[in-house]
Amino acid sequence: MMIKKYAIYFSIVALMGSCAGGKYATTEKIYKKKAKDFSEVYKEAPVKGQLEKINYKDKEWIASTNFGVRKPNYVMIHHTAQKDLDQTVKTFHNEKVGVSSHYVIGRDGKVVQMVNDLYRAHHAGLGRWGNDTDLNSSSIGIELDNNGISDPWPEVQINALVQLLSYLKETYKIPQANFIGHMDYAPTRKNDPSRFPWKILADKGFGYWYDEVLEDPPVGFDPKIALRIIGYDVKNLDAAIKGFKQHYTQMDVNSALLTEHDLKILYSIFKKFL
Repeated sequence: MMIKKYAIYFSIVALMGSCAGGKYATTEKIYKKKAKDFSEVYKEAPVKGQLEKINYKDKEWIASTNFGVRKPNYVMIHHTAQKDLDQTVKTFHNEKVGVSSHYVIGRDGKVVQMVNDLYRAHHAGLGRWGNDTDLNSSSIGIELDNNGISDPWPEVQINALVQLLSYLKETYKIPQANFIGHMDYAPTRKNDPSRFPWKILADKGFGYWYDEVLEDPPVGFDPKIALRIIGYDVKNLDAAIKGFKQHYTQMDVNSALLTEHDLKILYSIFKKFL
């Protein structure tokens, strides 16, 4: 019965993509087919699926009654670096490009969902945060319509993002520390979202920000260890420092040198992870 219950659930999810028509009818049809295929995998009894692939004679499928769907544990924020929301939608419909995100938020605050929260979108790519090297599998991706160079961050867009984050945090019990940017996860490749008002989010419980009154780090404070504890991949320390500066200082972001002020900020953030 439990397997049937989840099969029904994912069949319903699959049908959700069939609601829209018009100019997106073709891509909605593709989404519906993929969702249906995934629903077949979820309802498949392992004795007919995973278990039979194990090269061992003595094996048996005995169903447990205690299971559920996997849930996201992170939110990763991006900027689109494209002309407008419509162009981003077209990009996420291009199967040759192969990228996607769960949500896109327009400059006017319009929230567009493109992948079900429980599915794996292709937004994070190669990177590392803490011990996690596959945030596509454990995160919600949110793209903000912004060219990444000179576009401002409209209040209406940030307000829409805050509302979306509130829903995601409450629904999936996402920890405050787990709201990050693409530049945090992949600092060797990405700088998005650039010039972003992270403090606004942190003040509302989405990520951390440094204290107004900054303390000098104690003698022996190791920036590399601090960055690692926060979550940065310090195998490339220069890239980790640049990613940190993109997020928290937004000054001299192309330099891997930490000023005295940078170290105070790093120490302030580091303490919140202890």
